[in-house]
Amino acid sequence: MTVLVTGGCGFIGSNLVRRLAARGVRLRLLDNLSVGTRDALPAGSAVDLIVGDIRDVTAVARAVEGVDAVVHLAASTGVSDSVSDPASDFDANVMGTFNLLRASVAASVRRFVFASSNAAIGEHPPPVDELRVPRPISPYGAGKLAGEGYCAAFAAAYGLQTFVLRFSNVYGPGSTHKTSVVARFIREGLQKGAVTVYGDGRQTRDFLYVEDLCTAVEAALAATGSGEVFQIASGIETTVLTLVTTLKTVSGRDFDVVFAPARTGDIARNVSDISKATRLLGYRPVVPLEDGLRRTCDWFLRR
Repeated sequence: MTVLVTGGCGFIGSNLVRRLAARGVRLRLLDNLSVGTRDALPAGSAVDLIVGDIRDVTAVARAVEGVDAVVHLAASTGVSDSVSDPASDFDANVMGTFNLLRASVAASVRRFVFASSNAAIGEHPPPVDELRVPRPISPYGAGKLAGEGYCAAFAAAYGLQTFVLRFSNVYGPGSTHKTSVVARFIREGLQKGAVTVYGDGRQTRDFLYVEDLCTAVEAALAATGSGEVFQIASGIETTVLTLVTTLKTVSGRDFDVVFAPARTGDIARNVSDISKATRLLGYRPVVPLEDGLRRTCDWFLRR
């Protein structure tokens, strides 16, 4: 199998690329290197890197030529950024995804795995599952929901085997440039001695170690069926204040907590029901939060 990974030099992409390369998968990457770097790629692996943007139809057409499957990770990922600049979010997350889907059909790609987000669902009493009616509360969530809709349409209209994976809050080694809460807390706590909590800290998230996420992507590349949506998470609800306490424990550092007003677009409670992914993909996350945070802190400290 030859697999195209968009955003393959980024946090999740580089972890996935290392994993797939070790299994002998032929890999091509499309990345504009706005965040990721070539240094993130596994040393000595035969990875074909195309430096280009998913908004560039010429680069996209070149990238999908001759591949069997696409794993679409490249995106504009900031909820707050999408609120302040929804047009840029739309260009990257809606038009970029559409460009890849259309090019995949034209190039006879068989399978398309789309990295979506729980932001597409919006506010619902947790745990959320695939049957909830999506009500996104940020432009980022709306863009991811649009991508899900196009995946469903391209599966039905053109026979492209699409799999939508709604990621929860992913963390782990390689997340230097991430603005998500775990990476931000580690940077702030280790470098500044204080972390900023938006809101009262009782808001909850479903934290997923990146290696567990990669197992779900691998499963989607091999699964039967098409047009499916899966919640990919740990299935465990954790408050932000519990995250702070656990980070202090695993890092051996004490740091202050500074509270700031809650941000527009942030969901109050978030945890997923992963039973469909377990049933149909054989997906079972295995890394506990404390272990994953320890590995992530150790990685940041080594850098």
